[in-house]
Amino acid sequence: MRLPFLVLAPACVLLGLGTALWSQGQVNYFYFVLALIGAVCAHISVNAFNEYFDFKSGLDTRTDRTPFSGGSGTLPAHPQLEKQAFMICVISFAITVAIGIFFLYVYGYPLLPLGLLGLFIIVVYTPFMTHNPFLCLIAPGLGFGPLMVMGTDFVLTGSYSLSAFIASLVPFFLVNDLLLLNQFPDVKADKSIGRRHFPVLIGKRKSSIIYGLFLVLTYLAIVIGTWFDYLPPYSLLGLITLVIAIPLSIGTFKNAENEVGKLMPFLGMNVIVNLATPVLVSVGLFVG
Repeated sequence: MRLPFLVLAPACVLLGLGTALWSQGQVNYFYFVLALIGAVCAHISVNAFNEYFDFKSGLDTRTDRTPFSGGSGTLPAHPQLEKQAFMICVISFAITVAIGIFFLYVYGYPLLPLGLLGLFIIVVYTPFMTHNPFLCLIAPGLGFGPLMVMGTDFVLTGSYSLSAFIASLVPFFLVNDLLLLNQFPDVKADKSIGRRHFPVLIGKRKSSIIYGLFLVLTYLAIVIGTWFDYLPPYSLLGLITLVIAIPLSIGTFKNAENEVGKLMPFLGMNVIVNLATPVLVSVGLFVG
């Protein structure tokens, strides 16, 4: 399940709650709790599928794990738990589907495209999308950004909104960056089993430029959203994390080709920016 990383889903769902509250003032908190459970189960499912497929492909035995990348190491250490790991995938996936069906019953088919795309990404991300550099780059952000944030906003308001879409761009760019940077230590191992993400395809130095560009686009989305009144002025609280993001981007570029040890501080800073920024934007939405 990779429990320490599951805080990311609530941070993203919080954004959807924020846009819903900002637009209509009150929401159904039972629906919010269901959306939160569905998001966390979706995150558990994709993590568990990743653990399972990486074990089956032999990648786990070739990867040098870090606190931020390379999986949990559970299955290589305890291969007898393979079936249990797969059951975690299936059960968490089934809970996500069940909650999605409930909301389809409540709101009808407008929610279906988001739901189907989210389920598709969960299942095919590790075995297929990691072999396509573009899909591997944007799929994580799609899941935690537009799908999770806009999905939460929809089940709380009954409609899609441009405010939720703009807010969703924050985790879209940040989570893409999270996975992109976490791929740096795994380049050699990933390449050995045929993965083709950008650090494998164009190298870590050039990929660090993509990383920096996505950081810029994150904060640009916040500024543009508030400038055109799609987000309240207090959403600019999200810019506070620039004090971390600027040295993070510079350090990532300078140390892209260095040994993993020199990248470790930036992998940690990357997690902080991913969690703190959407939460701060959410606080701005709650304050309004």
